[in-house]
Amino acid sequence: MINVLLAEDQHIIRGALVALLSLEPDLEVVDSVESGDAVVPAALVHRPDVAVLDIDMPGTLDGLAAAAELRAKLPGCRVLMLTGHGKPGHLRRALSAQVDGFLLKTAAPERLVEAIREVAAGRRVLDPSLALTAWDLADNPLTQREADVLRLVAEGAEATEIAGRLFLSAGTVRNYLTTIVGKLNARNRTDAVRIATEAGWI
Repeated sequence: MINVLLAEDQHIIRGALVALLSLEPDLEVVDSVESGDAVVPAALVHRPDVAVLDIDMPGTLDGLAAAAELRAKLPGCRVLMLTGHGKPGHLRRALSAQVDGFLLKTAAPERLVEAIREVAAGRRVLDPSLALTAWDLADNPLTQREADVLRLVAEGAEATEIAGRLFLSAGTVRNYLTTIVGKLNARNRTDAVRIATEAGWI
């Protein structure tokens, strides 16, 4: 029996996935959660063999951050990422986080079931439509701190608020923003947010 932890923030999709996986005689969904923050606590309780995580989830941790934390705290748990879109930056982050599989939500239901079995058996899974993307990934030019700053800009925070939240001076934040706009060849900070979001860097 393969014990599966499922993380998906959309209730209907989560319920459908639980129902789908429950039909398989060798799969058991031991828990399903709706946020990245809930992944590791649930995994530590249920000790799943495979965690199936949506990339885009609310909370402090998105699916990829939850995957990295899960890898650190429960290394025996294999991780299969699900995403609605194969952004190059997401794929790079997934590979960097050493996830075991990366599958688009447009995949057929039987492909998901097969992917869970493959990942549980120790194999790596990559959605075929993403194989070419994997060869041509653009490097994220942003440092971790620059990404943190831009993520807060995306949330609508102004320089003074960002400074307070990241324990920086407002001048330092403005310097970061100037550097970010230059690195991304963006017209302004709004354009920088768009570019970084589309690439999956924030």
